[in-house]
Amino acid sequence: MSGISGFDIFIYAISVLIGVVTGIVQFYLLYKFVTSVTGGKAGTKTIIFAITQFLFPFAILVICAFLLPNSLMWVGIGVAASLITCAILRFVKVSRQKELPKKKK
Repeated sequence: MSGISGFDIFIYAISVLIGVVTGIVQFYLLYKFVTSVTGGKAGTKTIIFAITQFLFPFAILVICAFLLPNSLMWVGIGVAASLITCAILRFVKVSRQKELPKKKK
């Protein structure tokens, strides 16, 4: 009988967790980079955020490709899901903070 063992499910769960954490960190780095660029603070800190935001997920995916080659898809799913979730949550938070202008009668 072939199927997925309990150990395989555990490895897939760990892979998704690694992906989720990577996506959250990547969103934070991207957010910091974008806010510093749009805020006109293009300095050394901005360059560090840009480089780190690009290299961090790449490094995690390369490490997972060597250590967990069969689970790389699950890491990618975790990254994508957490990036989308963080973006939606940030959008909702910013939308609620802005007050709607009152209509003049």
